[in-house]
Amino acid sequence: MTRLLKSAPGPLQKLWKELLEPIVFAVVITQFVATLVGVDGVSMMPNLRNRERVFVPKYETWLHKAGIGEFKRGDILIFKPPRAAADAIAELNRSAPLNLWKYRPFLIKRLIGLPGDKISVSGGEVTVNGTKLDSSWTTDYWRQQGCWDTQSSLANLAASKGNNSFLTDQPEVTVPPGQYFVMGDNRTASGSEDSRLFGPVLKRDVAGRAAAVIWPIMRKTTIKYDCAANAVAADGLSGENVLNWRVLTRPEGFDSFNK
Repeated sequence: MTRLLKSAPGPLQKLWKELLEPIVFAVVITQFVATLVGVDGVSMMPNLRNRERVFVPKYETWLHKAGIGEFKRGDILIFKPPRAAADAIAELNRSAPLNLWKYRPFLIKRLIGLPGDKISVSGGEVTVNGTKLDSSWTTDYWRQQGCWDTQSSLANLAASKGNNSFLTDQPEVTVPPGQYFVMGDNRTASGSEDSRLFGPVLKRDVAGRAAAVIWPIMRKTTIKYDCAANAVAADGLSGENVLNWRVLTRPEGFDSFNK
């Protein structure tokens, strides 16, 4: 019986098998199936803490772009800020190594308004289409910390020019077609840069929905906020360690809006 001998792989085959194939596989997985995203900062406290990592099912985004389903009010989205806003607001830009170029970083905020929704903000309370949104899932925490914001322009305007003059002050905005109105859960005076400062975000700039927290595995039950420093207090972490793995569901306050 004649047995065929396999020829040794050529340099291109070896390059593909050992280097390029794993890279391509990883890119396909992270772009079309699922990926992990790190939380940077405190704009989503108390629900998400700095340096937690969230699971993002990317296939959802592609299905939505194909017209199958859509994100709902209360979802936590990962997205890039509007390009025009990033050009005007320094905080919405990051520099590549050696300052070779600038780019818009991904942000993480909660979806408040869908296309066509009328959003207003007054005294720290958010109103959607004339009905006040029950935000106790986050405002209760900030009341306890003593720094729930009811006085600043961000607490009383749906669009604020703030210090950047990008937007004009507006007590109410209507979300344009193909865009979302997003806000951070941090309701201190300067806790979140969101649609109140840079306007609604384009659907095409949304990378996905934060579906679950997977890291760290454990976390302290209590976290205290230093309102003056706009940061977690130096001795802010206390209490017992509990399992941190959890699904990120929409707060109950959004239930009546999503029917």
